[in-house]
Amino acid sequence: MEEKILSKEELIQLFEDKIIIDSGKGWIMDNKEVQIIALHDVDPKFLQDVTNAKYYKLIVKGN
Repeated sequence: MEEKILSKEELIQLFEDKIIIDSGKGWIMDNKEVQIIALHDVDPKFLQDVTNAKYYKLIVKGN
């Protein structure tokens, strides 16, 4: 799986449809651990709430 950019709504749908599962130790998609990175449209020096981004990037860990 390549990196994917998703909207907040698309990411929520993946969790609701159990395509991404919270294992308690990480997020799993297609039997691979993925990292979810919040993408913000503001200067990175300001701390942002990870749940308040418009877009998110999914990356397979250990890739």
